[in-house]
Amino acid sequence: MSIEIVKTDHEPKALRTSPGARVGFKFFNTRNAMNWVALQMLTGDRAKYLGLIFTIAFSSFLIAQQISIFAGIMNRTRSQILDVPDADVWVMDPATQYFDEVYSLKDSDVDRVRGVPGVRWAVRMFKGQPRAKAPDGRFRVAILLGLDDATLAGAPEKRKMLLGSIESLRDPEAVIIDQAGYHFFFPGQPLALGKTFEMNDHRAKVVGIVDASAPFTTFPVFYSRYSEALSFVGRERKLLSFVLVKARAGEHVPELTRRIQAATGLRAMTGDQFGWMTIMYYIRNTGIPVNFGLTVLIALIVGTVVAGQTFYIFTIENLKQFGALKAIGTTNGRLVGMILLQATVVGLIGYAVGMGLTAGFFSVTSHRDATRGIVLLWQVMAGSGAVVMFIVLVASLLSIRRVLVLESAIVFRG
Repeated sequence: MSIEIVKTDHEPKALRTSPGARVGFKFFNTRNAMNWVALQMLTGDRAKYLGLIFTIAFSSFLIAQQISIFAGIMNRTRSQILDVPDADVWVMDPATQYFDEVYSLKDSDVDRVRGVPGVRWAVRMFKGQPRAKAPDGRFRVAILLGLDDATLAGAPEKRKMLLGSIESLRDPEAVIIDQAGYHFFFPGQPLALGKTFEMNDHRAKVVGIVDASAPFTTFPVFYSRYSEALSFVGRERKLLSFVLVKARAGEHVPELTRRIQAATGLRAMTGDQFGWMTIMYYIRNTGIPVNFGLTVLIALIVGTVVAGQTFYIFTIENLKQFGALKAIGTTNGRLVGMILLQATVVGLIGYAVGMGLTAGFFSVTSHRDATRGIVLLWQVMAGSGAVVMFIVLVASLLSIRRVLVLESAIVFRG
């Protein structure tokens, strides 16, 4: 789009914004008029306008998608901890670094924990990885959680039970399986109770199906009573994995964890602390953060460079129009406002398109067993919005500098 100075019968100077349209000098001294001209200049070159939107949309999509997947994967590392809402404190061996690394405790450690003032109850919990085999020969390593025989403390919430009940675990050889594990062993079959497994040469019968949180390893998740779990995995000298503790009413939980540690020499922490310790272990000791971080960094660099270059070229091609505006008395502050308006419009449209693509991606993938629980978080959306604003701001800085040093006489040059 071109803007050039012309003569009229009523004003000494005016601007022609499109063939056949003339706008007087006073019109261009209003804020709304300047904003309108800025938007007309922005959309005048459709190719560059759409290119800017595509660049911002692609960057915001890639950043939001990768950060959301990373957050979902890290949250999976503590999924079994989050599925135990009735325990205030987890007690474990002092050398434990994360949930999947278990060094067994002695059975007497439960009584030692129960003797600490402020403890309402303390029960055993077992975690193991036996091999589960379906009748058709399909097998897989599974996560087996053994719950206290008397209380069944540590069981998933009742609202997550799809079929059966937690109390059915009191039956002999009874297990509860998570929905994803059921679909793996019995693909294409409707949910049904009574299915049998061979678990380390022992028979196990499904008495319940639960919508458990997805584990980090995507292994099937089984629940059984503590005594049944020990029979499934075989006897060893020490098999106690964790002690689950419930604090008395009004008890300060952090203080209780310190008392348990002082009295037993074991590590005690809240479920939230244990979950974050597990997440930090994977962040420090795996390549997952580096891989996702590089992708996000590349998206940020590409978005900034491409958007900045395109926006600068767009400004260079419109220098005569900016010079014309300066010639009729438009201030530098108003010109800067016009450039920032252009950058903001491109950023908002590109961000909206990018978030729409990201939401569509997760709406398709979040229902699959392999990617369930990985969703677009509102925190990620807010962070991506801030990154997009950073990209458009950097992209507009060079353009702003070029316009500020522009001489209005450029409009009279050939």
